[in-house]
Amino acid sequence: MSKTLILKPRLSEKTYAQSEDRVYVVEVDKSVNKHSVARAVKQQFEVEVKSVRIANIKGKAKQTRSLTGKKYLNSKGKRSDVKKAYVTLKEGHSLPFFAAIEQEEAKEKATQEQFDKAISKQTAKEEKSKTKRFGRKKTEDKKDKGDK
Repeated sequence: MSKTLILKPRLSEKTYAQSEDRVYVVEVDKSVNKHSVARAVKQQFEVEVKSVRIANIKGKAKQTRSLTGKKYLNSKGKRSDVKKAYVTLKEGHSLPFFAAIEQEEAKEKATQEQFDKAISKQTAKEEKSKTKRFGRKKTEDKKDKGDK
C-alpha cells in the first residue's frame, strides 16, 4: 500500500513572485526526499517536474514577556522545524495554487479598463459641451452688437 504525500503550499508574496517563473514552494514531511516529492507532484497535479530543491528550516526560539500587575511573566517556546520543497515545473505547466489571486487581478484590470473608458467618454462629452457653449456665446455677442 502506497502512502500518499501531503503537499501544503506556502502562500506568500515571495512564493507568488516565484510562481511566475514556474517555481512553487510546498511544505512536506521531514522524512521525504526529492524523488518522492517529484512523484507526488506529478501524480496529484498531472504536471511535468523539471527539478526539486529541498530546504530544512530550523524553528526559531521565541520568548514572550507580558506584564501582569507588577510581575513579568516569561514563557519560552520554539517554532517547529519545517521542510520546504522548491518544485520547478517544465515549460507550459503550472499549479493552481494562485489561481484565485490571478482571477482577482484579471477582474480588477477589467474593472479599471471600464472605469478609464467611462472617464474618457465623460471628459470628451464635457469638452464637446464647452465648445458648444462658448461658440453660442460668441455668436450671441455678435448678434447683440449688430442690434445696437
